[in-house]
Amino acid sequence: MYYTDRGIEELEKRRGEEEVSLAWLADQLRTFTDLNPEFETPVDRLATWLARLDDEGDEE
Repeated sequence: MYYTDRGIEELEKRRGEEEVSLAWLADQLRTFTDLNPEFETPVDRLATWLARLDDEGDEE
């Protein structure tokens, strides 16, 4: 288990039954990045990866 899995598991346990829009998620990511600018690159990479999940041939 990766260290980050604990946070993912907590998210799923505490909020896993909720439904949110991608606009809401984008807003939360912006807020997180504003409060934690050192995480700008990883947040940007995650957002880009999520945005391109359905792109054919993008196997990164």
